[in-house]
Amino acid sequence: MPKSDGPVTDSATPSANLAASAPVRGWRAAFPPAEWLPAYRAQWLRNDAIAGVTLAAYGIPVSLAYALLAGLPPQYGIYCYMVGGLFYALFGSSRQLAIGPTSAISMLIGVTVADMAGGDPGRWADIAALTALVIAAMCALAWLLRLSSLVNFISETILLGFKAGAALTIAMTQLPKLFGVKGGGEDFFERVIVLVGQLPDTNLAVLMFGLAAIAVLVLGERFLPGRPVALFVVAISIIALSVTPLSGLGFKVVGALPTGLPAFQPPGLRLPDVDGVIPLAFACMLLAYVESVSAARALAQAHGQEIDPRQELLGLGAANLGAALFQAYPVAGGLSQSSVNDKAGAKTPLALVFASITIALCLMFLTGLLANLPSVVLAAIVLMAVKGLINIRELHHVWRVSRFEFSVSMVAFASVLLLGILKGVILAVLVSLLLLIRRVAHPHVAFLGQIPGTRSYSDMDRNPENLAVPGVLVFRVDASLLYFNVEHVRDALWQRVRSTPGALKLVVCDMSASPLVDLAGVRMLEALHRELQALGIRLRPVAAHARVRDILRAEGLEERFGNFSHTVSVADVIDEFQGKAVTGARSD
Repeated sequence: MPKSDGPVTDSATPSANLAASAPVRGWRAAFPPAEWLPAYRAQWLRNDAIAGVTLAAYGIPVSLAYALLAGLPPQYGIYCYMVGGLFYALFGSSRQLAIGPTSAISMLIGVTVADMAGGDPGRWADIAALTALVIAAMCALAWLLRLSSLVNFISETILLGFKAGAALTIAMTQLPKLFGVKGGGEDFFERVIVLVGQLPDTNLAVLMFGLAAIAVLVLGERFLPGRPVALFVVAISIIALSVTPLSGLGFKVVGALPTGLPAFQPPGLRLPDVDGVIPLAFACMLLAYVESVSAARALAQAHGQEIDPRQELLGLGAANLGAALFQAYPVAGGLSQSSVNDKAGAKTPLALVFASITIALCLMFLTGLLANLPSVVLAAIVLMAVKGLINIRELHHVWRVSRFEFSVSMVAFASVLLLGILKGVILAVLVSLLLLIRRVAHPHVAFLGQIPGTRSYSDMDRNPENLAVPGVLVFRVDASLLYFNVEHVRDALWQRVRSTPGALKLVVCDMSASPLVDLAGVRMLEALHRELQALGIRLRPVAAHARVRDILRAEGLEERFGNFSHTVSVADVIDEFQGKAVTGARSD
C-alpha cells in the first residue's frame, strides 16, 4: 500500500490532504487512485492539466528520437508516452513520475533486437512488444513475491559506470547523423573507427544545423529549465526545411507519420519463437525499475511524500503491459521527463492522463506536420538527453573517497563499451552480487583494547592508544556469523592468536555486532572452544543478541562457555579473569 505522506506545513499541498485520508485496505491497497482520488481538490485540476500538456510537448520530440534509437518507426515512441503514462497512472504510487521511453532502454532494444529480427521491420516491432510483455510479467511476479528490495543489491557505483558507458555508446550511434554521414560498425570502437574514416565526407549544412539545434537546447536547459524547448527546436526546424532551400542540401527527414491512435495489437510472437527475449527483458526491467524508483524517490522527498517501491513494480508492469498491447516497446520512469512534469505543477498522476489525451489529439490531427522534421534534430535531442547520464562530479567524488569503488565503476563502464549494453547490464548485475558476497563473506574482524580511563573497549587498529589486557585477546565480528564467512573469521582469529606476544589465557568474543548466527557459526564457536581449550585458553562469548543466545543455548554451549547474559559485558568478563568482583550478572 502506498505509504502516507510525511508532515508538511502547507495544508493546500497534495501531501497534507492525502496524508489526512484514511488508509485503504484490501484490493484498494494495490490501486493508488483509491487513496488520492477521494482527497482530490478542484484547484489541482488546472495544475495537472497544464503539467500534462507541458509533458506532452516535451515528450513528443524526445519520443520520436528514442524510437529511432530503438530501431522502430518514430510513432512507436509517441505510443510509449501515450499508453505507458495512462496505465501507470492507475497503479503507480508516485504523483510526479512520468513514464515513457528512455535512452538506455531504447538503445538496448535497438542493438539487441537487430540480431533477433533479421532485418524484418514487422518482426522487430513484435520482438520489442514481446519484450515489454515479458517485463510486465516479471514485474507482476516480483510484486507478488515482494522482491522490490532486491534492487538494493545493485550497487550505485556499478550503475554510475554503466550509465557513462551507455551514454557514450548511444552517442556514437547519433554522431554520424550529426555529421551527415552513413556511419556503421557493430560495437563502440568499430563505430568510432568508421566515423573517423567518414569525417572527410561531412555534410557541413547538416552539421551546422545540428550544432545550432544543440546550442538552442543547451541554452534552453540553462535558462528555461522544465520548458518544452525541444518542441520549439522541432517546430523551427520543420519550418526551416519547409520554406527554405535547405531540404535540397542532403537532409534526411522523418517523413509522414500514420494518423490515428495505436490499435490494440498483442505481440505476434511467443517466447519460444525468439531466442534471447528473457535476458533482454530482465536487463530492461532492471534498468527501468532502478531508474523509475530513483526518480520517484527524489521527487517524493522534495514534496515531503513517500513512494511504495513494491507498488512501483505493479505500476511499471502495468505501463509495460499497455505498451505491449498497443504497438509500443518497453517504458520506464525517467528523471528528466519527471522533472518537467513536476516543475510544470503536477499534483497527482492525473497529469499523465492529460498528457496522454494531448498526445492522442496530436496523433489524430497533427502528425502531418512532422513530415519535414530533419533526423539531425532528433540526433541532437538524443545527444542532449544522454549527456546527463555521465556524472563527472560523482565519478570524481568516488575516485576521491574510494579507489576500489572507482575501479568497480570503471569495470562496468568498460564492460558496456567492450561487450555492449545488454551484456554490460548483465555483467553489472553479476559484479554487484559478487561484491555483495565478497563483503559479507569477508567481514571485518576487530581486535579490541581498553579505552584509557574507561570500562569500554574499541578497535585497536583505529585507536592505537587503546590498552591491551595482558593474557587476554578481545575480538568482535562486525557482521552476522553465517556459513559463508565463518572460515574467514576463524582464520583471522588464529592469525592474531599466533602473533600475540605472551601467554594467552582468555579470548573474549564480543557478539554485540552479530545480529544473527546460524548453525555453522555456532559450530565454529564450538570448534574454537575445543581448539583453544587444548592450548589452555578459555573462550567467552559476551553481549550476544537474544536470538543468538537462544541458538547458543539450544546447542548447549552456555554450560561450556559460562554465562553469556546480555548484562555481562567485555569488561565484566575481564574483571572476573583478573579476580575482581563482578555484580549484576543474571541469566536470561
